[in-house]
Amino acid sequence: MEVEKKKYITSEELKKHDKEGDLWISIQGKVYNVSDWAKKHPGGEVVLLNLAGQDVTDAFIAYHPGSAWKHLDQFFTGYYLEDFKVSEASKDYRRLVSEFVKMGLFEKKEHVALFTLTSVAIMLAIVVYGVVGCTSVWAHLGSGMLLGLLWMQSTYIGHDSGHYEVMSSRSYNKLAQILCGNCMTGISIAWWKWTHNAHHIACNSLDYDPDLQHIPVFAVSSRFFGSIKSYFYDRQLKFDTLSRFLISYQHITFYPVLCFARLNLYLQTFLLLFSPSRNVPDRLYNIMGIGVFWTWFPLLLSALPSWPERLMFVLACFVVCSIQHLQFCLNHFAANVYLGPPSGNDWFQKQTAGTLDITCSTWMDWFFGGLQFQLEHHLFPRLPRAQLRKVSPLVIDLCKKHNLPYRSLSFVEANLWTLKTLKTAALQAKGFHQLCSTELVVGSF
Repeated sequence: MEVEKKKYITSEELKKHDKEGDLWISIQGKVYNVSDWAKKHPGGEVVLLNLAGQDVTDAFIAYHPGSAWKHLDQFFTGYYLEDFKVSEASKDYRRLVSEFVKMGLFEKKEHVALFTLTSVAIMLAIVVYGVVGCTSVWAHLGSGMLLGLLWMQSTYIGHDSGHYEVMSSRSYNKLAQILCGNCMTGISIAWWKWTHNAHHIACNSLDYDPDLQHIPVFAVSSRFFGSIKSYFYDRQLKFDTLSRFLISYQHITFYPVLCFARLNLYLQTFLLLFSPSRNVPDRLYNIMGIGVFWTWFPLLLSALPSWPERLMFVLACFVVCSIQHLQFCLNHFAANVYLGPPSGNDWFQKQTAGTLDITCSTWMDWFFGGLQFQLEHHLFPRLPRAQLRKVSPLVIDLCKKHNLPYRSLSFVEANLWTLKTLKTAALQAKGFHQLCSTELVVGSF
């Protein structure tokens, strides 16, 4: 019986299939056509489009450790990648994932979700009692602060359930997402998945990572001054007069702006869920979820005796919860950035370059929700947070072996690094503004 010869294509030929409707990828040297599957992909179409036309083995392994492999055959084109190569760093990374699978770490979620959900329920009961059952203004202030902490912890469960199965079944996991995200915080889990998965794949790419695209308020690099295009939002990030002014003082306005960051998240939720042009998974469930939030939260506020106290309550919620928004910034703002799409060939290296860990004691893990181990989470996004501290030494050793950065800073140090990054860009923006003004005056004669 004659053995059929393998058919090969080069990486350059694979790159030609890098657009919507013609989307090919390579996994471990086998080439797959996922053009039709892209819109059904649970992680969103953007993730596949960002990595289209290249080998995506590391990213696939990170998001599908021990799963989804059985579904690949239906997309196989019959071609193999002729010049398929694997770096030594990638080989070690894949071995590490394989070891974690054998040890069952991806299944050992322990009782973190149960404890967090219980704490959220207790905090909610205390908040309601503090508002409805107490007349003291200090009790109302404390209730507002506690609600901010509740939002933080509920967001962590929404984040975890969005990455992996924290419940016993897919349907229960989806229920946890809607309850902890939409119903409790008012922020759509569909919006979170859309942006967060793109962030993981294109970590700290100025034009592909939405978590760095905060023009006109913030800019972590002077490269934004060239009005670069956002391939995530499919629009130009214009560095105009307003942007120059705001960014020139961003190191001063950074913390105050974070106190009101949730307002933007509410806005983004509504823009996505009610956009007729976007394909939103579980749109109805998401809308119903935020409907629940915008029912109970205004009712809770109405139980307060006066408008000044209601304003104080909301501000207390926002200020406490801004710590979480700050945490997300600390993990990436001061790390390395780059222009261009993510690359499948150096995916592991890009994750190490674009992340910072926050050093804290074990008893503070609940407060940071495991995300202080940001590099570990980026390398193994499906790994339950209870395992992140345990695998951290192995990640440190792997980074040392391949001369890759592993940066773990104290909370104070991370703030200083972030402020330094913002101040550097602010001074550059101010200088850019003065240069433009000078050119305008000279040009007027």
